[in-house]
Amino acid sequence: MVSLYKVIVFIHIFSAILGMGPGFILTTVVKSGKNMTELRHSYKIRHKLHIFVMVGGTLLLITGIAMGLLNPSLFKMGWYVISLILFLAALAIGPLVLSPRSKPVKALLESHKGEEIPEEYWRLAKVLFRYEDLENLIFLIIIALMILKPF
Repeated sequence: MVSLYKVIVFIHIFSAILGMGPGFILTTVVKSGKNMTELRHSYKIRHKLHIFVMVGGTLLLITGIAMGLLNPSLFKMGWYVISLILFLAALAIGPLVLSPRSKPVKALLESHKGEEIPEEYWRLAKVLFRYEDLENLIFLIIIALMILKPF
């Protein structure tokens, strides 16, 4: 018989694939736009992918904490505690860092007339993408900690 813990681990791994997989390509999707029409379309695709990231991320947090509650010894494992702290930090980056930097990009996409991508977009996007890259690095560290369980 399958235990509740194993079911939660399964959901946790499935959620990582569902949420983190698309999360790693969010920046790549919008870098492919060569004119404003393509760029706007890329951001629409990005928005749809972000829904998977949010659902997967929420399930990751819930199942990760549930595993700790079912197996309290996890809270004594350094890899688990650091992963949880890094995950919470990455979640905080969204509303505190990414959202304020994405609003001007969204406004520019809505207001700009013509097909040529303005230089202002590249300046704004460069800053946004730098923070998204940082967040992806945090997620890669978390994945490495989950796989290796080094301490």
